[in-house]
Amino acid sequence: MTLTKVVGYTRGGAEWTPRFLDSIDPDKCIGCGRCYKVCGRDVLELIEKPFEGDDDYGDDMGNKVMSVANPDDCTGCEACNHTCTKRAHLHVEL
Repeated sequence: MTLTKVVGYTRGGAEWTPRFLDSIDPDKCIGCGRCYKVCGRDVLELIEKPFEGDDDYGDDMGNKVMSVANPDDCTGCEACNHTCTKRAHLHVEL
């Protein structure tokens, strides 16, 4: 399937180009869940924070971050990005 540039229109008729969620930076994400709460499309999920190398904190630390679970369900509204205080989301145009 080949996708062309997606263009939408606001209620007032202005052109709008959606930007779809591509990734979340686990180094910036604090796992607060704000983005998860505003997404009505089940795009996100909470996962254990991926560590590179050995973890000095042990497995019982419980650090969690958001992850893109279902990217094909994203509508490009960027609500998740607007609620993120750490600016951990990367959105792209198709």
